[in-house]
Amino acid sequence: MTFKKISQFIFRRVVIVALLLVIQVAVFAFFFFRFSHYSVIFYGVSLFCSLVAVFAIVSSRSNPAYKIAWIILIMSLPIFGGPFYLLFGFNKLSRHTCKKMAKITEDMVRYDQPDESVLEKMMAAEADAGLQSHYIERGAHSPPYCRTSCEYHPTGEVSWQRMLEELEKAEHYIFLEYFILEEGTMWDPILAILRRKAAEGVDVRVIYDDLGSIFKLPDGYDKLLESYGIRACVFNPFIPVINLRMNNRDHRKICVIDGHTGFTGGINLADEYINVKELHGHWKDTAIMLRGEAVWSLTVMFLTMWDFIKGEEADFDLYRPQVYQRELPPDDGYIQPFADNPLDDEPVGENVYLNMISRAKKYVYITTPYLIPSNEMMTALCNAARSGVDVRIITPHIPDKWYVHMVSRAHYSQLVEAGVRIFEYTPGFIHAKSFVADGLYAVVGTINLDYRSLYLHFECATWMYGASCIQDIYRDFLETEAVSQEITLEQCRAVPFHTRIARNLLKMFAPLM
Repeated sequence: MTFKKISQFIFRRVVIVALLLVIQVAVFAFFFFRFSHYSVIFYGVSLFCSLVAVFAIVSSRSNPAYKIAWIILIMSLPIFGGPFYLLFGFNKLSRHTCKKMAKITEDMVRYDQPDESVLEKMMAAEADAGLQSHYIERGAHSPPYCRTSCEYHPTGEVSWQRMLEELEKAEHYIFLEYFILEEGTMWDPILAILRRKAAEGVDVRVIYDDLGSIFKLPDGYDKLLESYGIRACVFNPFIPVINLRMNNRDHRKICVIDGHTGFTGGINLADEYINVKELHGHWKDTAIMLRGEAVWSLTVMFLTMWDFIKGEEADFDLYRPQVYQRELPPDDGYIQPFADNPLDDEPVGENVYLNMISRAKKYVYITTPYLIPSNEMMTALCNAARSGVDVRIITPHIPDKWYVHMVSRAHYSQLVEAGVRIFEYTPGFIHAKSFVADGLYAVVGTINLDYRSLYLHFECATWMYGASCIQDIYRDFLETEAVSQEITLEQCRAVPFHTRIARNLLKMFAPLM
């Protein structure tokens, strides 16, 4: 390795950030051991901090499992755990930041106004559907729409090709918001289209999450995009400060073209998502393409996030679907894209899933890369299975994170005992996040069954009722199941004792991962 390459590596932002984090931990450890010489005073102060920390945790509105994980950590390390939580885990947003973030919700309420006749029509057709839709409208401020077509994409390769085709048709604006961008086979032709469209006067904007892309993109990539005429911004720039509470990331995947065409799902813009780079066997993912009125909700999600990051004030009415598509598609069921904001104390993503599970009458089929359900989710899944509902879940066979996969497997035994059928996707890693129930309902989006997705990240998904593409989602699940290995109760019970202990230890601290 040449001196130039070594120096470039050393001065990369990710390396500098990592070094600064290590220094912070070292400084904390130094002061901890330095003051430990004053044993009585130090012990008393540390114990008082631990008591304060436990009181703060119990009084908070956090998920109970998150509280338990922290309390166990503090009780296990009473001298170290309390001060650590108060220093790094008990951070509050400034009033200015709270006000800025509150505007995201305010703008969703202001600009994504419901057509009450749509909900009334749905309620008359099926009360269960109307009640689920009504919750999403109230909880996420995202109404249901008709006049929208939905196209299901069973792989990243299919979705990528359709996205390229639709991007080529853009005449007015293109909005992209993704957790991960990476230079390569998938992103490069998209970027080429974006550069050409920007040169033609199309309003092209890109949002990407800094932590999601920090190992994927060169430093200052947003400035490079700006030099191409593409407006770009970075969500929550990663700074070298240990902060376990304020690690909210933008995990959404949104593409909007001229207001009338939109994409969302599990697919990021990196090569493993189209299997030109193999990381964990075959990468299975899904997405949907919407055309029509419901794309407005995706547009509002993007613009509210853009305005929050940039501090701008967009004229939302300029971007409505009807502006550039006078004739909307015919009705194809009910389509309801929604966002989940981790800072509003309303776990919309989890509650949408819980509603689907608890109201299912025949079956509910789930694909998820991480099976780390909360107590409420575990209870709902087990109760549904015991009530005779056919509950099936597909998870990866080849994990991307071994420790998270161990936690997923730690839940298998209880679920299988209750009658839930669990399959592991034998060809590789399944990244899809989808629910389909009773041939009537489906959700496709970015929301994993883990604590980060359900409680910490900005997420999005689309809930559907009566749409024709629901049958495509159902068929794809069965085709995926056919190449997956079912986990039996015998297999769960045959797990070695030491592996079971390791899994349960990791399970205990899953909310902090």
